[in-house]
Amino acid sequence: MTDKKTVSPCQSSGMMPEGKVPGNPESLNAGGKEIVNHNQSINAAVMNTAGINGKRYATGMYGGCFNPLHLGHLECIIRAAGFCRELYIVVSYREHPSDIPLRVKIRWLYTLTKHLGNVRFIPLPDKVTRKEDYTRDLWEADARKVRAEIGKPLNAVFCGSDYDENSFWHVCYPEAELMVFPRSRYSSTAIRNDIYGHWDWMPRAVRSYFVKKVLIIGGESSGKSTLTVNLANYFNTVYLEETGRDLSMLSGTDAWMLGEDFTRILLEHKDREIRLAEQADKVLFIDTDCLITRFFLDFLGVGAGGSAAAEDTARNQRLSDAISDLNRYDLILFLEPDVEWVQDGDRSEVIAADRLRYSEMIKELYRSRGFRFQVISGDYNSRFDKAAALVKDLLALNRSYPGSSGGAARGPAAETPEEQRTFFEAGE
Repeated sequence: MTDKKTVSPCQSSGMMPEGKVPGNPESLNAGGKEIVNHNQSINAAVMNTAGINGKRYATGMYGGCFNPLHLGHLECIIRAAGFCRELYIVVSYREHPSDIPLRVKIRWLYTLTKHLGNVRFIPLPDKVTRKEDYTRDLWEADARKVRAEIGKPLNAVFCGSDYDENSFWHVCYPEAELMVFPRSRYSSTAIRNDIYGHWDWMPRAVRSYFVKKVLIIGGESSGKSTLTVNLANYFNTVYLEETGRDLSMLSGTDAWMLGEDFTRILLEHKDREIRLAEQADKVLFIDTDCLITRFFLDFLGVGAGGSAAAEDTARNQRLSDAISDLNRYDLILFLEPDVEWVQDGDRSEVIAADRLRYSEMIKELYRSRGFRFQVISGDYNSRFDKAAALVKDLLALNRSYPGSSGGAARGPAAETPEEQRTFFEAGE
């Protein structure tokens, strides 16, 4: 072991190089290389050793930056937890755009380890941006913080095979036995440089953070549902169908909808969006959202419902606006009303008689709330070609971290001549 090169603990067992783990003066931006295959077995003599209740150690520690967490991290955690009655995972984090938020990291780790029952988490802030500034006194201070958080004797420290007994793991925690796992082929750096090219390196619980959301909107009979399904099938992922299609017909026609029908549409649509993002493969396609519901609330009005209906409408308008404030999309596609009108169910003949006017009203509804969108027109094949190209561009432009769904299709944008139709009113 002593002839092995010591590098950042965030690279050991596949951990990322940026950030720090307590006790490493070289934990920032250190270089390193993959050593062995992820599936290589740990030393048989170590694996067969039993201790307290079948566990070799009472208390162990494994640390990382998890930026992002990948399968190499997960295997190390599983193995370390198997050796300990209690395993403490030290989660290094920085308040910086290049670092995934601490709460997200904790959610990932909890989701992947809650069934084990013996894993705890210790967050450790990293306020040093240059590795040369992370001196011996600082990493020893961090080690003291970790000991204080654990509050009991530390029996084992787990790391990757990039390290030996001369590394910080042993120097900072001399009371603990050093357990070295083989280095995996996974790399957080590689993932950050090409998120979608290394999609399978991340656990499913992690991937949803990087899923891109594509919203498809437009007036009635503009081809939204058809394009949504076609794109989802083409990109081999899931889609969210328009929630209001069935709920609007509970009284036989949308003219007699109850206030609670609109409430269900608004809430169920958002709930399904959140759940489907967990299943999506890189991108989630969404057919309409709460502002389309808001448009129909305004269009249908109170009708013959009297003051009670007026109160329901006002409440649902406020709910729609509140959900809209939460919504973030990476790309919004607005479909122009230039395909043939099809009477499918209970579509409004009033809207059919003046499609362009109502289409512009929907555009203004989104603009007034800070959303920008791509305008798609032409026949069905042209629409598909344009939309697919925009989605491919989205994935290519965002292949590097930070890649979370951060609402690129919302907020101010530089003006572009409308005739160009290239990211005009669209995401940055």
